[in-house]
Amino acid sequence: MRRSSAQGVLYGQTVANVAGIANSDLECMDILYLEGRVTAGRLAEVTGLTTGAITGVIDRLEKAGLVRRERDEADRRKVFITVVPEAIDKLSQFYVPMQQAMEKVCNGYSDEELRLLLRFANEGYKGVLAATEALKGLLDTPPEKRPALKLKTFRQP
Repeated sequence: MRRSSAQGVLYGQTVANVAGIANSDLECMDILYLEGRVTAGRLAEVTGLTTGAITGVIDRLEKAGLVRRERDEADRRKVFITVVPEAIDKLSQFYVPMQQAMEKVCNGYSDEELRLLLRFANEGYKGVLAATEALKGLLDTPPEKRPALKLKTFRQP
């Protein structure tokens, strides 16, 4: 799983390089795509980046034609960031080889096995979310006062 996760990061970096944007900007694009229309503050909250850093990301993505800023009709002071639909088409093409490879892998499993794998992936995602929140909780604790983390080894199948 660690190798697959690391390779996913490397694949994303390659996509970013081919697309001519920074990897962190590509990750923000992915979050925007998943979250939908959001404010810069929400994007900062989700990514853990500062609002200043997010402004830079949005500026670069807007300059690249990948996102746009839209004023809220009800409150003109509020600005939403939205993905340009054509940008998703542009970026999606770079994921075709990965999608084809994963379809080939999935075709080797029965429906029952795929349901188990999907359950595993969903539960794993929830575990990563919980672990991320727990680790973020340490940010407000001075390093010298942080509890030691205990590493548990996994049982081998």
